[in-house]
Amino acid sequence: MNAEEMFRKSGAVLEGHFILTSGRHSPVYWEKFKVMQYPQYVQQLCGMIAEHYRNQSINLVAGPTTAGIILAFEVARQLGVRAIYAEKAENKTFAFKRGAAISPGDNVLVVDDVFTTGGSVKEVIAAVKERKGNIIGIGLLVDRSEEKYDFGAPFFACHRVEAISYGPDKCPLCAAKIPLTKPGGS
Repeated sequence: MNAEEMFRKSGAVLEGHFILTSGRHSPVYWEKFKVMQYPQYVQQLCGMIAEHYRNQSINLVAGPTTAGIILAFEVARQLGVRAIYAEKAENKTFAFKRGAAISPGDNVLVVDDVFTTGGSVKEVIAAVKERKGNIIGIGLLVDRSEEKYDFGAPFFACHRVEAISYGPDKCPLCAAKIPLTKPGGS
């Protein structure tokens, strides 16, 4: 089963009118926590990431809270290395806490769930670099970005989808008065 089939079978691909974390609006939302309810899917998706980076001398996998905890753990387990997690700090950027250690020169794979604007990935990369770790790659479940991003390291996604999103001021769904849903916390 491929990545899209796992997301669809778990009910994770939602249609409607959604506000994304970035503030943009979209007619489609990829609810990663629906697919993460199925350990066999998480194992397979993380296996795709681990296999892609298996021969890259990675000794640490880092991900942002919340879903990144699960992803970093499973990718690290499959690679036989450590996993650490970045959390929001008081200044609202990601930082490593709770004794999460990065030694200068550690080869780090950054993982995340659904990639739209790259905000979380950029912050985790900055936190790794602040501790002098080397970014070896970025592994994602779904890449739904509209732009190409250059993080200075190889980029891999289990699934790439053409995403449609709009600024709130130019959203045809708002103009059509389709109710806006903020997914995520409920």
